[in-house]
Amino acid sequence: MNGDEMNLTKEYMKTKITQILMSRVAHIVSGVVVCVIYGLFIYAHYLTFIKTDQFVWLMLCFSETLIVGMYIFRRKPQTISIDVFDWVIAMIGSFAPLFFRPSTWGVFPIAEYLIMLGIVLQVLGLISLNSSFALVAANRQVKTHWMYQVVRHPIYASYCLILIGYVLVNTTMFNSFIYLLSMTFLGLRIIKEEKHLMLDPLYRQYTKKVRYRLIPYII
Repeated sequence: MNGDEMNLTKEYMKTKITQILMSRVAHIVSGVVVCVIYGLFIYAHYLTFIKTDQFVWLMLCFSETLIVGMYIFRRKPQTISIDVFDWVIAMIGSFAPLFFRPSTWGVFPIAEYLIMLGIVLQVLGLISLNSSFALVAANRQVKTHWMYQVVRHPIYASYCLILIGYVLVNTTMFNSFIYLLSMTFLGLRIIKEEKHLMLDPLYRQYTKKVRYRLIPYII
């Protein structure tokens, strides 16, 4: 097989993979997987709310329900990454926090207010993003209004608050591991998503106006 034939084969495979990833079947299957993992997470935290009457856990159930709903009804992407590494990063980064579980002890219980603040910012970020929500690096339309006028990744910024707050309230070795895993892959997701979005001249223009990724004037 010569060079031209190899290039044609690669392009054909790339096209087929893209079609599969953007297909209705892939959409449904991924939605089912998300719903199962989400259901177990919600069940554990709703029980904790019933036992403790701590409103923060009901807020967390609401915010995660909103995320799942937006994922299921997300807009079809204009472009989507077919890099296997991007998909692995997205899956681990997205699902890892759903393995958090409540505990009976926390090193800093008052950090529940940090979780609440994160949830409020998360909801505002999701409303700003609307149907452009995605897990894998994809371009579903460049968003530049509301929270996206402040930082480029407002939802990820809210995750940072929620995740650290959660571990401080529910301090276990397992939750600490999930926290480190989630934060590592959150950072990788930002890098991979921006690499993909930078292919769009509108996004490149947007990054010149909004220079900070997570925290204004810092990061």
